[in-house]
Amino acid sequence: MNSTSTPTEQLKIVIVGHVDHGKSTFVGRLFHDTGSLPEGKLEQLQKIAERRGVPFEWANLMDALQSERDQNITIDTAQIWFQTKKRQYVIIDAPGHKEFLKNMITGAANAEAALLLIDANEGIQEQSRRHGYLLNLLGIRQIAVLVNKMDLQGYSQERFNQIEKDYRAFLKTIGVEPKLFIPIAAKHGDNIASKSANMTWWQGATVLEALDQFKVSDLPDNQPLRFPIQDVYRFDDRRILAGRIEAGSVKVGDKLLFSPSNKVSTVKTIERWNAPVSESANAGESIGITLTEQIFVERGAVAALETAPPYELNRFKARLFWLGRQPFKQGKIYKLKLATQEADCEIESIEKIIDASTLETISREGEKPYVGRHEVAELTIRTKRAVAFDKHIEIVPTGRFVIVDGFEVSGGGIVAEDNYPKRTSDSLQKSNNIFWSKGKVTAKQRALVNGHSGCVLWLTGLSGAGKSSIANELERELFNIGKHAYVLDGDNIRHGLGSDLGFSPEDRKENIRRVGEVAKLMADAGIICITAFISPYRADRDLVRKMLEGSDNQFVEVYVNAPVEICEQRDPKGLYAKARANEIKEFTGISAPYEAPLRAELELQTSKLTVAESVAKVLDFLNVQDEGTTVSI
Repeated sequence: MNSTSTPTEQLKIVIVGHVDHGKSTFVGRLFHDTGSLPEGKLEQLQKIAERRGVPFEWANLMDALQSERDQNITIDTAQIWFQTKKRQYVIIDAPGHKEFLKNMITGAANAEAALLLIDANEGIQEQSRRHGYLLNLLGIRQIAVLVNKMDLQGYSQERFNQIEKDYRAFLKTIGVEPKLFIPIAAKHGDNIASKSANMTWWQGATVLEALDQFKVSDLPDNQPLRFPIQDVYRFDDRRILAGRIEAGSVKVGDKLLFSPSNKVSTVKTIERWNAPVSESANAGESIGITLTEQIFVERGAVAALETAPPYELNRFKARLFWLGRQPFKQGKIYKLKLATQEADCEIESIEKIIDASTLETISREGEKPYVGRHEVAELTIRTKRAVAFDKHIEIVPTGRFVIVDGFEVSGGGIVAEDNYPKRTSDSLQKSNNIFWSKGKVTAKQRALVNGHSGCVLWLTGLSGAGKSSIANELERELFNIGKHAYVLDGDNIRHGLGSDLGFSPEDRKENIRRVGEVAKLMADAGIICITAFISPYRADRDLVRKMLEGSDNQFVEVYVNAPVEICEQRDPKGLYAKARANEIKEFTGISAPYEAPLRAELELQTSKLTVAESVAKVLDFLNVQDEGTTVSI
């Protein structure tokens, strides 16, 4: 099958299948039928088998070649194993679930097409279904299913048709549409390189014809630049940042943003090893770059053009396939690897668990949620620090990841779609030419029309103290008497404005800062802005107080005071119970501190007061006519 001139087009394929369904036999035969064997290798193995008094097996050929290959190449080096007249083919070896997942997701080898083997004798097995799900999870859409060992079924067309019907039905449920099914007998070479005389009923393509029908994906040059840094080399006074361009292109003079550190510098040179000098590089190339400004960048950083950065968050939604012997549990810390980044992570929440073989939803009511072996989950992962990523449907290499449990790759998946906030290039530019714009309507004019001035009523206290109940009832009472009021609730804010933030002290501070800025604007608009936030740190609340200093609007701190024992008895959302069970980390009052106000304008002891009584106290406070220190409504 070799052509006189070597084709330049190349396609990477992965070959998967249930154990003993004949993958090694198939690959061995494929080498032989395409004339890709080293000279004398077949005869050598046949003589060895004869000397040992055992029959020659094509699988032995695969094993022998694999042994030689393992001694000569590294994990991320691809080797061209065979070719047709149309193109060269690189086989990405996938000896098992774990290796397949690890190699595919970490980007050591990225397949564009797949051959999936099913034994005609044994039929569809659990692993056949799992491999189908994995191919779908990894975004491989060009799939041909090879129904092998047709000789053991007397080359039965009926048997082939039944397997095709059943497996197509399964694949359809997971959104996979295989290009075609082909009946083969790898041991005898039926329908691999030439049509089988034993299956005259088959009028479709051979395996090689099917492979040549697959399309080579265009390199993602037109996507935004993603250049994960693998290592930093120092030569003389130069620091060379080395890695592989996973998407997009880069050229000398480009201004790069390095996530998640958010440092910016400009490309000075592009370095290559044993290659001509060039001032640009594209997706798929392994290069080094030097920068005009020597900033500190280390392995794991992802370089992007400043105008099109990746997402940079500490949580994301994912679809995950779990292979670990131990279940994937909430409350346990794991290692996440995404491109060249590594970060500690944990499950924040599990939305859905699916059996990868049956596609049935698994219910674990009454149990602590976990993902078992060979199960697929839709979940939210939280990392200990921000990581740079993309949605898998947008940029594949930075949209998939693996999870390491101890020292083993135990699962992997893809970043699912969600409304992630993305940093823009403008957010990196700090300008001295920004001034607060004052409108032509004054605060006094608004107060005259509204019948009251704007203010911020900041309700703070433990979860379960009654903040939201009081805030909502207070809003209703103010509305009923014709006042302009609005509640900013903690949970509501975290659905949008604070959706990228966790509950660490740093994230809590940023959450309160954002809310403070919004509350300030609402007060400036003449609205009585009522906030209901735990806001456990005095410094954060004082920060909001300072935001309103010098304005015509007042900050009123309302301490909704209830002992933790009372709050835990109420536990309206079941949060204290989860915190006691260590299912919620950094929970205020249990595993994180609460700093009570030292100078609150108003205190509501809700262990003694009803909601109505608390609201009445706030209204009384607002009605006190002491201009300059209170708000008149």
